[in-house]
Amino acid sequence: QVQLVESGGGLVQAGGSLRLSCAASGRTFSSYGMAWFRQAPGKEREFVAHINWSRGSTYYAASVKGRFTISRDSAKNTVYLQMNSLKPEDTAVYYCAAVRHTLPVFTPSQYDYWGQGTQVTVSS
Repeated sequence: QVQLVESGGGLVQAGGSLRLSCAASGRTFSSYGMAWFRQAPGKEREFVAHINWSRGSTYYAASVKGRFTISRDSAKNTVYLQMNSLKPEDTAVYYCAAVRHTLPVFTPSQYDYWGQGTQVTVSS
C-alpha cells in the first residue's frame, strides 16, 4: 500500500524559503510520476510541479517556475519541493501525489495516491 507523508510546512515571511518533503513508501517508485499540488481556502486544488521519478525530468506551473524546484532522492524514497521567493499568494495546503506512470499529468483526478497535506503560510 502506497503511503505519502508530507512535512516541512510552516509560517514564513514574503521573500523567504521553505523546503517540503514527501516520504513515499509501499512501492518501488521508478515507474511513477510524483507531483505537488496546492489548495488555498475557497479555491480548487491546483498543479504546482511534477517529476518523472526515473528520469528526473520536471514540469512546473507558470506561477512557480523559476522560484520552486522539485527533486527526488531515490535512496530515501523522498520527493522535495524547494520554495524560494515565497509570496502571500503561495499560501495553501500543499499535497504530494503519485501516479502509476511517468507521463506528466496536471489534474488531481489523474493521480492515484495522495498525502495528507502540509500547511504553508506566507505573511506579507
